Amino acid sequence: MFADRVDDEYDFIVVGSGAGGGPVAVNLAKAGYSVLLLEAGGADEPPEYKVPAFHSLSTEHRDLAWKFYVRHHANKQTQKLDGNFLDNVEVDHAPQTGIFYPRAGTLGGCTAHHAMIFIAPHNSDWDHIAEVTGDASWRSRCMRKHFERLERCAYSLRPLRLFNFRRHGYNGWLTTTVADPSLLLRDSKLLRLVAAAVETCFQSGVWYSPLMRRRLMALMESYIHPAAIGHLGFLHRSLSWLTGLLDPNDWLHLQRGAEGPVLVPLTVSKGVRVGTRELIRDAMRRMPDRLTVKLHAFATKVVLEDGNRATGIEFLDKAHAYRADPYPAQDQAVEDLRRTVRARHEVILAGGTFNTPQLLMLSGIGPPEELSKHGIGTRIPLPGIGKNLQDRYEIGIVHEMREPFAILKHADLRPGDREFADWQNGHGLYTANGVVAAIIKRSSLSQPDPDLFLFAIPGHFSGYKPAYSEWGRKKNYFTWVILKAHTQNRAGRISLRTSDPLDPPCINFHYFDEGTDRHQDDVDGVVAGIEFVRKITRRTASLFTEIIPGARMDGRAELARFVKENAWGHHACGTCKIGAADDEDAVLDSEFRVRKTRGLRVVDASIFPKIPGFFILSAILMAAEKASKAIIKDARRNSRTNR
Repeated sequence: MFADRVDDEYDFIVVGSGAGGGPVAVNLAKAGYSVLLLEAGGADEPPEYKVPAFHSLSTEHRDLAWKFYVRHHANKQTQKLDGNFLDNVEVDHAPQTGIFYPRAGTLGGCTAHHAMIFIAPHNSDWDHIAEVTGDASWRSRCMRKHFERLERCAYSLRPLRLFNFRRHGYNGWLTTTVADPSLLLRDSKLLRLVAAAVETCFQSGVWYSPLMRRRLMALMESYIHPAAIGHLGFLHRSLSWLTGLLDPNDWLHLQRGAEGPVLVPLTVSKGVRVGTRELIRDAMRRMPDRLTVKLHAFATKVVLEDGNRATGIEFLDKAHAYRADPYPAQDQAVEDLRRTVRARHEVILAGGTFNTPQLLMLSGIGPPEELSKHGIGTRIPLPGIGKNLQDRYEIGIVHEMREPFAILKHADLRPGDREFADWQNGHGLYTANGVVAAIIKRSSLSQPDPDLFLFAIPGHFSGYKPAYSEWGRKKNYFTWVILKAHTQNRAGRISLRTSDPLDPPCINFHYFDEGTDRHQDDVDGVVAGIEFVRKITRRTASLFTEIIPGARMDGRAELARFVKENAWGHHACGTCKIGAADDEDAVLDSEFRVRKTRGLRVVDASIFPKIPGFFILSAILMAAEKASKAIIKDARRNSRTNR
């Protein structure tokens, strides 16, 4: 099914099969064009890919993962304070320095290993791009059409077309569901922990609407009494009815900037992960003459002709070529594996926030001073490439339970355990990603949009380090993860390590004191999240002991220091930003075209001038739909002109 060999020329070449490249390639093929999709990884589908509850394991699976090691701080003494920092430590048979940053090296890109959370960006994210570019097609009302086009919502009742006030999509390629809330009823301790979160929101005034509050509190009163636990049918029906009121993707909630408890939409269909991989496979079956997918094709250079026109891609036809692969190929003789393919219309780069700027710089497109350091001649000077690197800040508040969770008794996160057997039959714990409660709120009244996403998991999660996913098998931990969105730091940077395309780039996020957040709004926001979580956990303190950061770490100054030393992220973006024509650091125009070039666009997480929403997947997918329309429109116009 996948191509062993490729032709010399196609209408379009797309580099990368993730949330940006996959949909663009498919949409171009649907429009009648011949498309070559180059993917550096393979298409292995172990259980770690398919089972939603195994998502952390997928980030370390040798057939799915690329492993980057990044810096949060340039100052090494500051960096060493982070317990997840490795200083020349042997990992996967090679010494590593930095903090483990999971990426995917497989068909579907990071949609193959992320936590499947699908939450629409805030309207302000799109309106900002419209304002800086002067392009009204980026306005949030317009962008919502792309959301509707790609979504196949399976958790909200489909209304009549004229009454789709919630603006969900029901005919798209990406199925969205929510976890079965009645699973909570299998564990009274877990139910108490979730009830404590709801009660805290009630007392703190963090609610989507008065109607939701009344309905949810009435439901709570029914299940907090042990005698009511047996009424599973009533509770299940009631929780299902509440789905609409707890929906973070409801257009009406987005317009209001609503806060409160939410059910988490997931890209899961019939208990199985879905993403761009399934979209690509379906398109290959339906359009084998138009969509060609070449696996193990690692792009090394954009071919430029006539000065600034992108006419093709040079790639290596080699599995495990990149040294971010946990087990890179030992034989690095590559000259006989080098291939070049040409594009009649355009080349679209979708390698992601780390790899797209690296590929551009290796091709002579980027900051001249950076290129000259590595002996690369500047073909097209673009100083903004690699700048503006941004991320979320996250912190885990970890608790050790007095007793293991009953709901996890048969859940060892292994193929073959009892819960895996339930998953094979389409139900049970493994059909979801493990999030049992989630809250959206503002860290302060000054925030124009909610900027905190707080979610609870029955497990231990304190950041990324090698073998971190093994902690997911432990059954006596409970973690509240605090995610700070709309971060202010724009100081991160991607730079070349060497001129060898097989070497990963240098990645430094320049957190906190090294960054551009001069007023410490980000730190204060995360600390506010910790304080709110502690309001929740005080209600059930008899069930556990807080071990990270620990109850003795109190006071805003101490908590701020804890955040600065231990925060992490996993939504890197911004290194090829869209911007205004007079912004010298803008890499792309409003139609995804690389400035000063012809026939070259970027469609991935690197495009955003400011980090969008809570979880970046939906923003990339929406941008990919918009980019597809722009590319097809230009191709058709050019075809008419050249007749």
